[in-house]
Amino acid sequence: MEKDRRIQPGYMTVGEIAKKMGTTVRTLQYYDKRGLLSPSAASEGGRRLYTYKDMVRLHEIMSLKSLGFSLDDIKENLSSLETPEEAAETLARQEEKLKAEIERLTRSLKDMEALKQEVMQMESVNFKKYADIIVNLRMKNEYYWLIKYFDDELLDYIRKRFDEDSGLDFMRRFRKVTDRALNLKETGISLDSREAQKAAEEFWNLVLEFIDGDMTLLPKLMEFGNKKVNDHEWGRRQAEATAYLGKALEIYFAGQETGSLEEE
Repeated sequence: MEKDRRIQPGYMTVGEIAKKMGTTVRTLQYYDKRGLLSPSAASEGGRRLYTYKDMVRLHEIMSLKSLGFSLDDIKENLSSLETPEEAAETLARQEEKLKAEIERLTRSLKDMEALKQEVMQMESVNFKKYADIIVNLRMKNEYYWLIKYFDDELLDYIRKRFDEDSGLDFMRRFRKVTDRALNLKETGISLDSREAQKAAEEFWNLVLEFIDGDMTLLPKLMEFGNKKVNDHEWGRRQAEATAYLGKALEIYFAGQETGSLEEE
């Protein structure tokens, strides 16, 4: 720090820079103590003086802090600001961090709006379901909205049966089968064709995988399947696919009984 410099144009006292930047003198004193931002000069009377370069540095510190960076992390990531290129690079880094924060907040807003919509459609206050919806929103499970249709018993089973990875994997495979069934239906493939029967077999195997040998869960799954989920495009398509696969399964089970199903 330069000594005995009179207050000249281009220099600010700690109170002046604090006022300009919307912070406090105590905060600036703390940043100085932590080695983040020290005054560039001192007046003859010992007043701490800051420059416009210091103001740019302070802006960088405040921006990074608002994004959740610790002071230790900020200290390690501060640039020198000695050239226009370094100053531009600093601003570019802040810009990228701000964009990332905007994206995070946008996702949070969408999640909040989605949760609000789900809560409004539920018949009673159920914080356990709310929590499940929040968890599934955070793990980017696009089927979070189905939770409101499950009763507590079935939800408890799902919580124990699947973790995040296995649950998402199961839904991926389930959707793959139902999408194929819709494609078969839309292209006019008959229910007794090998393609339709293969889809029905895979669908049934997924059902068995879901219940994990507990056949008492089948009525609950059928009850869930009969609920009106057509308030969502996926629900409408799923109902159409399930109807097709249900008819194909009748043929599949008949073939199992008679032993007429072709083997691969």
